[in-house]
Amino acid sequence: MGQVSEILQIAAQRSRDQKLAFEGALTPREAWQILQHAPGARIIDIRSRAELEWVGRIPNAVEIEWQTYPGMKPNPYFLAELKRAVDNESLLLFICRSGIRSQAAAVAATQAGFANCFNILEGFEGDKDANSRRGTVGGWRFAGLPWSQG
Repeated sequence: MGQVSEILQIAAQRSRDQKLAFEGALTPREAWQILQHAPGARIIDIRSRAELEWVGRIPNAVEIEWQTYPGMKPNPYFLAELKRAVDNESLLLFICRSGIRSQAAAVAATQAGFANCFNILEGFEGDKDANSRRGTVGGWRFAGLPWSQG
């Protein structure tokens, strides 16, 4: 559990340094380590159903859309679905495509009373490369972490 504590301390320091309104920010590899060693930690994949189907899924992730496809309208039931899916005290690791929407979801969950919300930096696909393509610069998939297609 020492490794988990160290990772969470680093993530919390990132959050303080960046003045984020949630517990911490994790790299994809750090998030994977937390999932492997912290009982009850849950990854919350907030990508749209279309993204999950077309781009790929993370095994055992709790899938709750932050925005719905098409139109990417906010999911008005996000917090209610989250409350049904996980315990308020669980370690929650939020992920989206690039780490932006998941940051907003981590803030919303924290404000709703979830105590341990973390954002996964870089998201599932990472930033765009020089050719405006994702998946080659950072992210869960680029790090070689578990995922499946379709």
